[in-house]
Amino acid sequence: MKIEHEALTKAEGKMEKSIENLKRELTSIRAGRANAHLLDNIMVDYYGAPTPVSQVGNVSAPEPRLLVISLWDPSMLHEVEKAIQKSDLGINPANDGKVIRLAFPEVTGEKRQELVKLAKKKAEEAKVAIRSIRRDANEAIKKDKKSSVLTEDDFDIIEKEVQELTDKMTKKADELLALKEKEITEI
Repeated sequence: MKIEHEALTKAEGKMEKSIENLKRELTSIRAGRANAHLLDNIMVDYYGAPTPVSQVGNVSAPEPRLLVISLWDPSMLHEVEKAIQKSDLGINPANDGKVIRLAFPEVTGEKRQELVKLAKKKAEEAKVAIRSIRRDANEAIKKDKKSSVLTEDDFDIIEKEVQELTDKMTKKADELLALKEKEITEI
């Protein structure tokens, strides 16, 4: 028997957001291959508005370790270059006056281990957030039980559902981490 409760619905939405955030965080970790998503968090001042690099030009990966940015407005070339240099990508952009090239070096074994550690840290942060959401949901249903909005049986059912949801989302975070680890350690 499934019982609808506001705390459970809210918890599910928040946990989904935590998983989506983890997906974004993991895509920003470069694993030796050039990936256009690496530029998602890099903002460039586009006529006074902070804009993602991917929205001021076309980003392509013609080779496994090369990204090419063809800007729609060539006057933005130096702005985009500066934004990439300031970012934590650790890549120096090269331009020929028309396009910006980002050449990604081969990732060493030591660097791969660091990237795996970083991915694990991000996954653990997501799981901590999920457990925190579970705690908040449990507190909300305990409050409803105390004020006699929920019966003891309903409370037990909802508490179990919150735990099942938490387990499902934690497993999802672990699966995402396993995929990223495989991608990073793949040579």
